[in-house]
Amino acid sequence: MGRLKYDGSEPPIVMDDATVAHLKIVICSKLRRRESFLMTWIRADGGEDARTSIWLHPAIPLQFGFDVAQTPPIDQKRITAMLDALNRVGELVLDEYVAAVPG
Repeated sequence: MGRLKYDGSEPPIVMDDATVAHLKIVICSKLRRRESFLMTWIRADGGEDARTSIWLHPAIPLQFGFDVAQTPPIDQKRITAMLDALNRVGELVLDEYVAAVPG
């Protein structure tokens, strides 16, 4: 399971390595252009919030972690779908692309 750590203030978002790899491409392509956006996911860690949203901004620290050293295969159609949805509404809703996103 891969991890996305954002600003060090929350537990990491945990999901499969392939999803983290695709998310890394999508997020980095937006932040490289200095475009901030909202990202939302379902929390399955039993925490206070059932759904969480964060504002991704180029100035806030972000770390991608992978359990396996090799990069998973990248599906360009998945990247395109994520970017199209994000560009359309300004929010990336992870549960539309991941069956279950713990934490």
